[in-house]
Amino acid sequence: MAKLPPFPGTNGRRDWRTALDAIRKLLANGDDTTQVFRIMRALNVGNTAMNYGKFIATAEGGRMAYERVELAQRLVDKDYVAQFAPGTVGAAYRHFLETTGYSADGLAEVSKINREEDMLHPYAWFGRRIRDTHDIWHVLTGYKADESLGEAALVAFSFGQVGGLGWALIGSAAALKSLRVTGNTLFAKAVWEGYRHGRKAKWIAGEDYEQLLHEPIDAARARLGIPTPVAYLHAQRALGAEMASYLSAPKEKAGDAAAERLAA
Repeated sequence: MAKLPPFPGTNGRRDWRTALDAIRKLLANGDDTTQVFRIMRALNVGNTAMNYGKFIATAEGGRMAYERVELAQRLVDKDYVAQFAPGTVGAAYRHFLETTGYSADGLAEVSKINREEDMLHPYAWFGRRIRDTHDIWHVLTGYKADESLGEAALVAFSFGQVGGLGWALIGSAAALKSLRVTGNTLFAKAVWEGYRHGRKAKWIAGEDYEQLLHEPIDAARARLGIPTPVAYLHAQRALGAEMASYLSAPKEKAGDAAAERLAA
């Protein structure tokens, strides 16, 4: 496959200073989603071009790139989301939106610190596509979005799927800090499992999501090769809600011992 040119206006160099500043802030406050996009911009140099090249190398990917549907516009349309039959990926996504209060346009708004996001360029469109389907990946994998453990596991899964050192840094840093915060390896093992599952699964970034949302969720998981995340579910049960969400647990509501560990 021919190597595609880099994103216009970029020099191909990774900005480790920005990435390390952002990861420090993210580990201090797991709810600061802005830092995720700072890290992505600083470290995922050349990643979008690589994945876009893979995408358009397939017949379906070429068609979707030509049509250039903006998935966020579909996913914020309540009538569009309401159409999916029970048991489908779309119905599970609808339930996700209802129970978490998250939205595709909310994620899009946070990501706008990256000036490239809204560019009229194929790479920018593909980057938005990855961003806008993040919560669908939560639904497919079973990793909770409102929980540090679930986000870290999905970040690792994403690294296994699409590469990018930004994903690797976030997942690794969260797993390493968890060893100290939780006092065991359960969180880290769940993150490692996420990476392994991402490596083994079919390349989900190349899916036609408008069709996938109509597919029965169990059938979709089987077709895509996404297994039950055993280590994740075990860690979730064993750690409990507080430690599974240690990155964003409010210190003032935690017990004295837990507060000390979170602040460390």
